[in-house]
Amino acid sequence: MDGDFRTNFTKAPGALKQHPALVLNADYRPLSYYPLSLWPWQDAVKAAFLDRVDIIAEYDEVVRSPSMTLRIPSVVVLKDYVKPQKRVAFTRFNLFLRDEFCCQYCGAKGDLTFDHVVPRAAGGITSWENVVAACAPCNLRKGSKSLRQSGLALRKPPRRPGSQELLNIGRKFPPNHLHESWMDFLYWDAELEA
Repeated sequence: MDGDFRTNFTKAPGALKQHPALVLNADYRPLSYYPLSLWPWQDAVKAAFLDRVDIIAEYDEVVRSPSMTLRIPSVVVLKDYVKPQKRVAFTRFNLFLRDEFCCQYCGAKGDLTFDHVVPRAAGGITSWENVVAACAPCNLRKGSKSLRQSGLALRKPPRRPGSQELLNIGRKFPPNHLHESWMDFLYWDAELEA
C-alpha cells in the first residue's frame, strides 16, 4: 500500500495546512492525540483576541489588522478546563483506533473494514463487543461463518474501550507533521525509558 495508511482515516482541513495551532486543555495536555487537537491559525487568533486561550508558543509569521500586529500562535492553552468525555462513541474511526488500525484476524494494516464476530445472520449485534477491524481478505474469508467454521482466530477479544484507553492508543499514531514548538506538550506525561 503506497503512502501512509492513516491518511485513509483522517483528512486535515485545508486551513490546517499552514500554521496550525496545537490546542491544550487547561491542564496543558492536548484535547486529543489522534486526531491531534489542532485549530487553523485563524481560530487560534480569534480565541486569543476573545481571551479564551493563552498563547504559549508562536510562529515567526505575523498577521496584521489596522490596529494591531500579532504573531501566529503555534500552541494555545484553554483558560477553562474541558472535561473529557467518559463514554466513547461507537464509530468506525474509534473502532479502528481501538484495534490500532490492524486486522484482528491476521494483523494486516491496510484495506480495513469491520466484521461482526458473531455474524448478523446468526443473531450477532453491532456493538463494541461483537465488531472488530478486519482486512478485506479476512472479512471475505469469514463471511457469515463463525470463527470456528472459518478457521480464523481473534488476536484479542473485542470490548468497549474507555476514553483514556483510546487517548493512550492515539498517542502511538503521531500526525505526519509535528512542529518543534509542540514537542514539549505532546509527550511530557509519557513513561520514561530506563
